[in-house]
Amino acid sequence: MPAPSRPLAVVTGASTGIGYEIARELADAGHDLIVAAEDPGIHDAARRLARHTREVEAVRADLATYDGAETLVHAVRTGRRPVSVLVLNAGVGRAGRFLETDLADTARVIDLDIVSTVHLARRLLPDMADRGAGRVLLTSSVAAELPGPYHAVYNASKAFLDSFGLALRDELSGSGVLVTVLLPGATDTRFFARAGLLGTRLGRTRKDDPALVARQACRALAAGRARVVAGSAATRVGARVLRVLPRRVRAALHRRLARPVHGRSGFSGALLGRAARRRGVTPCRRPDAPPAEASRARRSARRPRH
Repeated sequence: MPAPSRPLAVVTGASTGIGYEIARELADAGHDLIVAAEDPGIHDAARRLARHTREVEAVRADLATYDGAETLVHAVRTGRRPVSVLVLNAGVGRAGRFLETDLADTARVIDLDIVSTVHLARRLLPDMADRGAGRVLLTSSVAAELPGPYHAVYNASKAFLDSFGLALRDELSGSGVLVTVLLPGATDTRFFARAGLLGTRLGRTRKDDPALVARQACRALAAGRARVVAGSAATRVGARVLRVLPRRVRAALHRRLARPVHGRSGFSGALLGRAARRRGVTPCRRPDAPPAEASRARRSARRPRH
């Protein structure tokens, strides 16, 4: 008798970071994979994931476009295998003041984070519901809890995904398909560089390990939980605290974290600078600030001599 086929997992945004680590967790749990991303690194990721499972198919497609999303749908349906786990993880951010960010960059955040997620869910979920089995993981963010000055569209997109995922879960109740919403905190991925956040306090804060986030996400998915804040204990506690703060306070907090840092003073500034240097990030300095050597010379000249 032929061996029964292994369950199939589809993971978007799987070339690096949380998406890659979720794909690896699912492969180790016995799933074959279809992994998708818009960058050529998806093929290298697939080669590495092949060490963990029997079959991996890489789909390079720009999911922020209609045709790119349909490319992935076609790849899934061509294989004629039912999808057991659907992970809609692909996303991008664009930092900066809303009135100063390029409209095309802003539209891409919406197209990838929101439109592609809705598109793929609408195209792939009906087969899962008809079969009466499957798990879906939508990657939102702790940012969904925060109005996001200097990252307004991204935070709003994550709030949409949080609401959308919980609504789908309710609609699919009793169908055999369970939806889980993942809310990671700041995680050590390429996201912050690509979003233009390295020159902010948020970009320089300590990040969670994506492997830890993926492990907690997959446990929550297997358990059928509705929602999981994943990451370190500090991230999970911080998310609980955020929920009790007034929205205006949350907005002010995010503004402080996401606004470009043009100077530092005091103890917190020293900590930020030290953390940035440990990660090899050049601390921001005001364009008109004097060189460090000149500043030290002036301070020395001002010291009283005895």
